[in-house]
Amino acid sequence: MRIKIGVENNYEGRSLAWVLDYPGCFAYGADGSETILRVPEALLRYKEWIDSHLPDSWMKDLADFDIHLEESFDVFAINENYELDPDGYEVNAWFRHDWKLLSAEDIRRVKLILEWSRADLLDLVASLNPDQLDCKFEDERWSIRGVLGHIANAEHWYLDRLGLAEGARRDLPEDVFERLHFVRQRMNKVLPELEGLQKVVGVDGEFWSPRKVLRRATEHEIDHIDHIFKLIARL
Repeated sequence: MRIKIGVENNYEGRSLAWVLDYPGCFAYGADGSETILRVPEALLRYKEWIDSHLPDSWMKDLADFDIHLEESFDVFAINENYELDPDGYEVNAWFRHDWKLLSAEDIRRVKLILEWSRADLLDLVASLNPDQLDCKFEDERWSIRGVLGHIANAEHWYLDRLGLAEGARRDLPEDVFERLHFVRQRMNKVLPELEGLQKVVGVDGEFWSPRKVLRRATEHEIDHIDHIFKLIARL
């Protein structure tokens, strides 16, 4: 089985491998070579997670596989004049795969992945009290509540890239759990509309498509679940 990946270099100081046909499956490494080496382990963990939710999952036939690097992208930053500027807006990966239209099966899988990751997220923080949610960590930008807010804000931002967000970010519910619910309701509402939608837009010098939005949204929540897990261990 051929597993296609795209590698994004210089992403927050490291490299990120995207398993292109499996939203929510990704691996990090110090550089491109290391992150590619970590893909098989990430793929097997992903298969275990998917299989745990679906007895007849789309990962059931994963057996012998070969990792194939389809494309690599070096993150860069630009200013308002679209000139390279290390202090400017960070432009993240655009792969040829992001041009592909989403099928009904793509939408079904993403909807399930978002459902399962949200359940994992809420279960993870369900027993935390307000002091634990708001605990400050010396070397971290956010508290756990702050990370939750960031997850909601990012999902709203992804939808906004295609003009599909509901309202402005400043109008989102103040309570972080209400905000998570509000934005996810919007995501679930627009998901069916993305099937077969041929739309690529440029925003702030970066290309976006329905497939890229869902690629980023699934990875982002799963990545921050691991982030919160590590923060809880430090409480």
